[in-house]
Amino acid sequence: MAYAARSRRTTAVLAALSLGLLALTACNGDSEKDTTAPGAQASPSASKDKGAGSSSPTAGPGGSGGGGKSSASPSAPPSSEPGSDDDQDGGVGMCETTDLSYNVTVASRPVNHALLTAANKGSDPCLLAANELVLTIPGLDGAAVRMGPDGKDWILKPGQKAYAGILFSRADTAGGKSVDKVEIALTASESPTTVSINGGPVTVNDMQVTTFFGTAEDALTY
Repeated sequence: MAYAARSRRTTAVLAALSLGLLALTACNGDSEKDTTAPGAQASPSASKDKGAGSSSPTAGPGGSGGGGKSSASPSAPPSSEPGSDDDQDGGVGMCETTDLSYNVTVASRPVNHALLTAANKGSDPCLLAANELVLTIPGLDGAAVRMGPDGKDWILKPGQKAYAGILFSRADTAGGKSVDKVEIALTASESPTTVSINGGPVTVNDMQVTTFFGTAEDALTY
């Protein structure tokens, strides 16, 4: 009887163990199913993302991408305007003797000097030849000798003035002739114009003249 009782208990224990094993197996099965499910669902999503990403590089300059279409649009060319020729000698003719008006006035200082003022009396600018001024005395041979530095040709605008200094006589030169007029030409090839000397007459024995300057002060420096 004791053996039979032990046998029943053993059978009951084995049956309990079998049920626990079955429950554990079922539990593990559910767990494995739960862990594999997300992986199965992620695969289509990953495939979709990959497809969306690969479509971006295929949009070229002629494609439907906004960036490609913008880069293909031509930019407007820069506008251009004609340049200005102000104060340039291109297209401006040389000043002729008859283009200017002249005034010669005896200077208070330095002594034996006079100031020549030439003004453009025309309506157009002209190029004034700086070192070709010719100054003579009616009835006397020879022209005034150049004194002072060389100048540069420059554009004389309408109404603008240019100045030259005249030395009529030197203190160390004896004699001379009294005159009240001078002859002026802008170049040796032109006919001179006769101009009265304001404040004259003056004694001429060794006449010299500067080039043209932009101010009276510069012209009377020599």
